[in-house]
Amino acid sequence: METVKAVLRLLRLPHRGSATALEAQAFQRLKSFLEGQGIPVQEIPFRGVQSYGPELLLISLLLGLAPASPVLPLLGALGFFLYFNGWRPWGFLLDRHPSHNLLAWKGQGAKALVLMAYVDTAKTFFLYHPKRVRHFRANFLLNALLAFLAPLLALTPLRWPVGLYFLAQAALLHRELKAPYVEGGNDNGSGVAVATALFLETEPPEGWRLGLALTGCEEVGALGAKALIPHLPPGTLVLNLDNVGQGELFYAEGEGMLLYFPYRGALLEAARTTPGARPLRYRLAYFDTLPLARRGFPCLSLIRLEQGVPPNWHWPTDTFARLDQGALEDTLRYTRTLLQRVFQGVSS
Repeated sequence: METVKAVLRLLRLPHRGSATALEAQAFQRLKSFLEGQGIPVQEIPFRGVQSYGPELLLISLLLGLAPASPVLPLLGALGFFLYFNGWRPWGFLLDRHPSHNLLAWKGQGAKALVLMAYVDTAKTFFLYHPKRVRHFRANFLLNALLAFLAPLLALTPLRWPVGLYFLAQAALLHRELKAPYVEGGNDNGSGVAVATALFLETEPPEGWRLGLALTGCEEVGALGAKALIPHLPPGTLVLNLDNVGQGELFYAEGEGMLLYFPYRGALLEAARTTPGARPLRYRLAYFDTLPLARRGFPCLSLIRLEQGVPPNWHWPTDTFARLDQGALEDTLRYTRTLLQRVFQGVSS
């Protein structure tokens, strides 16, 4: 646990907002720490955005213009579908801010397993208020239903209330552009700390490479995970740690806010036989594993939830002071056992 505590101290910044100077500072601290442990670290630069607000604002405006033309909500519905399934074909126009990943390896072999956790933190937003966040999934499904109906409703008198609904949503999203970033003790300082500690303490068996991937810009579309893909050997097992510092531990069997992408592979098989975590079909949001699972990598994500959502999710109360040391220790124990079962299962 000393390594966990040391990494958490490194991440104690006002925030680590996606593609901001403080995200870069956090990465520099982590790189120096790993190199101080004798670990060579590769930097993987890419460009991203500092907020998801502009993209969702544009989608809401297109949907809100249903009274003007049915073509505009059709474009909005398409944008909604693409964005919430992890595709951003417009990214080359928006991704202007520098970010990067850190990737380190130990061991030699044809098989590879990567521990992954994202470093950046999100902006807060009114839907994440503790009194509203329990209904986050229901609100999303309502928005999805209206978004996909909007092109048809644009041909009826209902185009006016639907248009006003999405214009009001656009106004709220405009407020998000000036909202503060959260400190991110749980989301995802906890995942970075546990993944780093597990990587440093684990010696992979013969025939295995063990990696540590610390990613940027997860909160704005898993952009760091997408940039990581070319640097992973085919078939790499990916164990992702996300919000593991408070609540009850779950392992996801798959994910998807709209389309559902089931996980597969040795990590999932090991999780199903390892006591200490419950299975979950994760539909609340996306993990960093989403682009990897879509590309066929065998993935597993671990998360802790309270009443169906991460504690203090994207809210100013997500501070390092609120982390549960017992939850961090338990996550570290569980992931140790998980790796042992994967290594032993394949070698046998």
